[in-house]
Amino acid sequence: MKKTKDSPIRTGWASRLAAVGLFVLLFEGVTGLAITLAPFHPAVEWSLLLHTLVGVLTLVPLAWYLVVHWLDYKHYAMSHVVLLGYVATIALLICAVSGAVVTVQGLFTIRMSHTWRQVHLISTFVTLGAALPHLALVLVQMRKPEVRRRARRVLLQVGGLTLAGIVLAALLPVLYSGTEYHNAFPDDYHYLYGEERPFAPSLARTESGGAYDARSLAGSESCGTTGCHTQIVKEWKPSAHRWAAMDAAFQKIQSTMAEQNGAESTRYCGGCHDPISLFSGTKNIGVEDLTGLHGYKEGVSCLSCHSIRETDLQGNANYIVAQPSEYLWQRADAGPRRVLRDFLIRTYPDEHSQLSKRAFKTPEYCAACHKQFIDQEVNRVGWVQLQNQYDNWKASQWNVEGNPQKTVECRECHMPLVASNDPAAGDSADYNRSASDGKHRSHRFIASNGMMPAVLQVEGWEKQAELTELWLQGRFEIPEIEDKWVTGPIVRIELDVPEEVHPGEDFDVRVVLTSNKVGHDFPTGPLDIIQSWVEVQVTDDAGNLIFASGRRDEKHFIEPGSFMFKVEPVDQHGNLIDRHNLWEMVGVRFRRALFPGYSDTVDFSVTCPSEFPEVRAESEAGSREKSVKDYGLSADAGAGGYRVTAILNYRKVDQFLLNFMFGEDSGLTAPVVELDRAEAVVRVVKPVAGTGKTEERQRAGG
Repeated sequence: MKKTKDSPIRTGWASRLAAVGLFVLLFEGVTGLAITLAPFHPAVEWSLLLHTLVGVLTLVPLAWYLVVHWLDYKHYAMSHVVLLGYVATIALLICAVSGAVVTVQGLFTIRMSHTWRQVHLISTFVTLGAALPHLALVLVQMRKPEVRRRARRVLLQVGGLTLAGIVLAALLPVLYSGTEYHNAFPDDYHYLYGEERPFAPSLARTESGGAYDARSLAGSESCGTTGCHTQIVKEWKPSAHRWAAMDAAFQKIQSTMAEQNGAESTRYCGGCHDPISLFSGTKNIGVEDLTGLHGYKEGVSCLSCHSIRETDLQGNANYIVAQPSEYLWQRADAGPRRVLRDFLIRTYPDEHSQLSKRAFKTPEYCAACHKQFIDQEVNRVGWVQLQNQYDNWKASQWNVEGNPQKTVECRECHMPLVASNDPAAGDSADYNRSASDGKHRSHRFIASNGMMPAVLQVEGWEKQAELTELWLQGRFEIPEIEDKWVTGPIVRIELDVPEEVHPGEDFDVRVVLTSNKVGHDFPTGPLDIIQSWVEVQVTDDAGNLIFASGRRDEKHFIEPGSFMFKVEPVDQHGNLIDRHNLWEMVGVRFRRALFPGYSDTVDFSVTCPSEFPEVRAESEAGSREKSVKDYGLSADAGAGGYRVTAILNYRKVDQFLLNFMFGEDSGLTAPVVELDRAEAVVRVVKPVAGTGKTEERQRAGG
């Protein structure tokens, strides 16, 4: 039967549907505004959960109410009241649909759509902007006292129920508000340089000026359990950042420093190697290993890096770190609590998004730790510059001010783009990227240390070691910058030798080394530890070794006199710093490294035997054929040759230091990576007696 104007109104003030509709409108509107406008707080997180729960439970009743309400009033003539009702209804439908989409995305996907979230937010404002005036006008136009009484009663009931929901959201944090942090130094904490500098001699500081509970900067594994940053956590696990504190060499050197200068002195190292332990006050008297469980296992954790708010180009960990806000159940790794934690992060991402800032993408951010010095507080003498990758890069050809198309930044090399389904994929702020490029920057931080991941047997060390070797050899492909730098090895080695010599005649070998595509000095890092050297061998046609330099003995030591890139730091008494005891360093007696784009040379003088092996006999024809083929000579050249081979080698830790740290019986040695090699042949030609010509020239009629 067709409804008429006199038919009963099923969604009037006396109906339960009207009460449900008003409650949903009021409660969802108030909690939605709180989620949008209020500061991050456990009460707001609980409000979000209640907001979602009420929305899901009332979605069907609300939809039914809107349908019936439209049927009740569709025959009414158009007016400003009816128009507002239509606008509110359409907006509320959009709000409900977008809310359902956002809820599904929060529960079952790894990233919530920004567009759907904005649609949900905007439709909420439109709904409230149309529905509230609509209700107000309806109330003003009421004529019957009994209808007014019913309306007042319904509004009081709905208002009371909404208030109860808000009070519940405010009280739930009393039951659970997340991890309760204990931000305090140990009672016996020694303020070596006064309470205003609790972490000195490190320059690292906290935003509060005090200690942070270790748990607040730890828990990197939880970043991967959400299904969100799983790929990034997997990359980080074998990286140098992850094992910066558990590095066996670091632990040994730190303990030696503590024995000599006191536990507090090791805070100097903590800002870069072990920030969790530093900020929790663990580097203190009587603490085993001078590191807490969290710091030891995580080193530079996700949060300790992403919570840095400000850096300074002075280096030595001169940065300020803020204690990150924690979501409810943030450390849950399974079960319903993890589901709720993930849902909160995905549907309420603004606080989480603050862990990613543009500053993190700049070389200046890296400089906070990748620039180092010691001063009087450490060595008791004065200021000495140590490793300084940032200033090297800043002054190099790789930095073209104001031109990102020609500049190669730290992250472009050490954090190359990789295919990704991570929520962090995409970046519209980069000149060569977009928000939908499906890539993120690798958190492997590939550089030069393939040894320690293998020693520690960290998860994924095999792949890390493989990529490190490729990196050192210049075979690691980085498509985004392939048009900015040259191909080939990171340091190119070339030979300059004479074309020919006479038997018994000495000749010179010049080795030219060019920094091909290193963004800073080569080598870089702690040069008192690193060794990069040239190995040269000269053999005759019969395979006899006639000259060698740069070989290693059976105990893995490099022979004296080898050409080596290194630094020889000394203490105030002129003694060599050979145990990485940098706290005693006052200067250097020798330093050799390659600046980006520059070359260096080394000359060797080869003394040749007076007799060159005779290989012309018929019985040795096979040998002759093989040797001339190997040396690139023609089969009828009438002479043999000296094969010259030059290799640039690299290893992260010298053998003396390894023996000091682990003992000679450990059998531990650093893997040697061949960065590049060059080969050449010097022909040996015999002069014809009494002619002043060589045999070769005489046959040619010269």
